[in-house]
Amino acid sequence: MTRIVDTGRSVLRGALERVGRGWSRMQERRPLSSDLLESDDAYLVVFDAAGVHGEDVDVTFLDHTVEVRLDRFRDFYDGFDVVFPGRGLTLSGSAELPADADVTPHGANATLTRNGTLQVEIPKDGAAETVDVVEEGEGSAAGDAESDDA
Repeated sequence: MTRIVDTGRSVLRGALERVGRGWSRMQERRPLSSDLLESDDAYLVVFDAAGVHGEDVDVTFLDHTVEVRLDRFRDFYDGFDVVFPGRGLTLSGSAELPADADVTPHGANATLTRNGTLQVEIPKDGAAETVDVVEEGEGSAAGDAESDDA
């Protein structure tokens, strides 16, 4: 009887793992959610970025489009095994600024907040070619991305 129960658990665990990996791949194919906001001085694009560290963020600005790629890793917990690996590890998304937006990536910055959002601010009439990513609470840049737009 014990063998039947163990076999049943093994089959269930395998099924959950396959479903979880499928869900993870689905998340990776779906673009990140984002909000586009505008003030008198800048545009702000906010992406969901839970579980990401600053060095794992790539932000580019090309043809009035903010593009992000996020790599995140699963933390390991002593005494626990992954049963349902349902979170995507490589995520990407983009947000297009209005066609009449008068911006350049100069002076743009990206902040990875403690609550898991990536905030990309692009000043109107700016003048720099990189976007620095800073983790909230840190004073130094955690990464940067070259722009293809001059």
